Amino acid sequence: MEHQELVKYVWIVFCASIVALGFAFFFYRRMLKEDEGTPKMREIAAHVRTGAMAYLKQQYKVVGIVFIVLAVLFFIMSLFDLQNGWVWFAFLTGGFFSGLAGFLGMKTATYASARTANGARQSLNKGLQIAFRSGAVMGLTVVGLALLDVSLWFFILDHFIPEEHHLVIITTTMLTFGMGASTQALFARVGGGIYTKAADVGADLVGKTEYNIPEDDPRNPATIADNVGDNVGDVAGMGADLYESYAGSILSTMALGAAAFATLGAEMQMRSILAPMMIAAVGVLLSVIGIFMVRTKEDASMTELLKALSRGTNTAACLIAVATFCIMYVLFKDSTDIVWWQVSLSVVVGLLAGVIIGKSTEYYTSQSYKPTQKVAEASQTGPATVIISGIGLGMISTVIPVLTIGVAIILAFLCANGFQIEFNAVNLAKGLYGIGIAAVGMLSTLGITLATDAYGPIADNAGGNAEMSGLEPEVRKRTDALDALGNTTAATGKGFAIGSAALTALALLASYVEEIKIALVRIGTDTLDLGNRVVETAQASLIDFMEYYNVSLMNPKVLVGVFIGSMMAFLFCGLTMNAVGRAAQKMVEEVRRQFREIKGILTGEGTPDYARCVEISTKGAQREMLLPSILAILAPIVTGLILGVAGVLGLLVGGLGAGFVLAIFMANAGGAWDNAKKYVEEGNFGGKGSDNHKATVVGDTVGDPFKDTSGPSLNILIKLMSMVSIVMAGLTVAIHLL
Repeated sequence: MEHQELVKYVWIVFCASIVALGFAFFFYRRMLKEDEGTPKMREIAAHVRTGAMAYLKQQYKVVGIVFIVLAVLFFIMSLFDLQNGWVWFAFLTGGFFSGLAGFLGMKTATYASARTANGARQSLNKGLQIAFRSGAVMGLTVVGLALLDVSLWFFILDHFIPEEHHLVIITTTMLTFGMGASTQALFARVGGGIYTKAADVGADLVGKTEYNIPEDDPRNPATIADNVGDNVGDVAGMGADLYESYAGSILSTMALGAAAFATLGAEMQMRSILAPMMIAAVGVLLSVIGIFMVRTKEDASMTELLKALSRGTNTAACLIAVATFCIMYVLFKDSTDIVWWQVSLSVVVGLLAGVIIGKSTEYYTSQSYKPTQKVAEASQTGPATVIISGIGLGMISTVIPVLTIGVAIILAFLCANGFQIEFNAVNLAKGLYGIGIAAVGMLSTLGITLATDAYGPIADNAGGNAEMSGLEPEVRKRTDALDALGNTTAATGKGFAIGSAALTALALLASYVEEIKIALVRIGTDTLDLGNRVVETAQASLIDFMEYYNVSLMNPKVLVGVFIGSMMAFLFCGLTMNAVGRAAQKMVEEVRRQFREIKGILTGEGTPDYARCVEISTKGAQREMLLPSILAILAPIVTGLILGVAGVLGLLVGGLGAGFVLAIFMANAGGAWDNAKKYVEEGNFGGKGSDNHKATVVGDTVGDPFKDTSGPSLNILIKLMSMVSIVMAGLTVAIHLL
């Protein structure tokens, strides 16, 4: 089949993106038609909306400066032929779309929270549907914008890049917009996470433990900042984060397919590039079907609420598994090099791995199961044992995800290469492609998976609105049930993101080596001297490059890189945890000052200075997010300049291993602490206001930066270091050839 005939399939991807964005707009318009409630509910929602938009505007100003500096650097590199001329522009568009996804999701959430609370006045099911379908706006916006960006860039580059090796150049260039998305996502996650957790910790430590007033009580000066934070951190940050994860998995697999099958001809390359795009496109359509299946009955238990969400996500997953076999049959039915059903099994492996990680996360973080209940039980002996129990739970909870990803990597590798154990260049290329496409499979239903994730902060804000508006206790009971469910779904979403990051990072490692090959050819190194033989650089395999750069555990440069990569995960978490601590400390001092100096706050006669608390969180986030984010960009550049290609590969392996396990630990420990607190608030172990409750509040405040700042940022760190390495490959090679 001619190249131009195959390119027509990309139009299916473009149309799927339009469908996703169309349904996102449909759900957004339906949400706006719902009643926002009483005048008080509308007023509170307006305060939160104004604060969230003001913060995001300020954040984009800071991030914009960083993007301009990096774009200028990439442009200068292209002038010296260290990178092609499209890179700087692709980088900017990736950042723009990532930021846009977060902005649109956050805008929807700020309009949905009061409507969800008002819906909960009617029934639990009404509140669930408004919150979930508002979350679906985020999910469908993310996948729609990502597929729009991928398809448009493919059309543009396919038209302008010269024919020779153009599919490899196209796909590696497109990885650059993945770097733009990763950079934007890291700033959004770190900045938003610092903002929301500074406010949350300040509100809880003073309000709940010192003055024994309920969560989201309007007498608490930090409560508006806390609700603003849910939107800028858990919605805008998460949207940018998962946009990056989704786009990264597709782009890395496309790049790997173009490189792996270069020796099999341009047609096979094109088919391997189309496969991840087509799977993602069909996944969008099936996610919409799953979204419409989410509903529940009144007075549903936590288990029944989880089943309602699982019904939608599991249906979409099963349908995409079946659809994958059809897609692969159409693309590879005539191929003698790739067996269509074997590659399809790699996708199914990714889907199953995602489901298992999700169920494991649910088990360890939901208050319906024993692990979280045991953390709540530890409150009977004080906050120290709550923290010890949560840390232990988080560590143990890493076992199933790590083993699952390990098995998935091996199975996806073997399925794609025809179950060949012999390790050679061809089998390695096919196997790595299988691992990449497994990551696409894991995220293929992101439209609905992200809807369950974005639903959480909407439900949380709805509870805050209900409390501050003085709605009847039954409404707060319903919003609390939706919020507790949201903690579990948010942890599950983070599990999907970090699981896909592990698979995508392996594909990016291979893409890095391919970019090294392109860089060597560009600067005139046409052959590689391997000692016993000389090979042409353009024809060299992945194994040839590993041999050329002595990438083995016996090479001290590789080992040093592994240690630096592992250290980066802990350094990054330490910096972001301390950033939250410093900002929270200022928030605690401000809340205490207001309780002390503004008369009548506790009796409801005085009005707290909400704006001051919003200002503290905003300034703290803007100031603190720069250092960890910039370090993540500089680490692979400096490592490449000092240790070369071998050191960078070690860095990426170390960052992947340590970052993956640490992210799972932090997300699950934080989720368990949060739901342990809610389990006590339901009346267990003394209920609200008891010493046991105060102990779980302390655990929850420790877990806040675990699950909402440091932990979820790690999957971006892993992929951003890989993306930066790829983009800076030309500089790394050139420096060490001088």
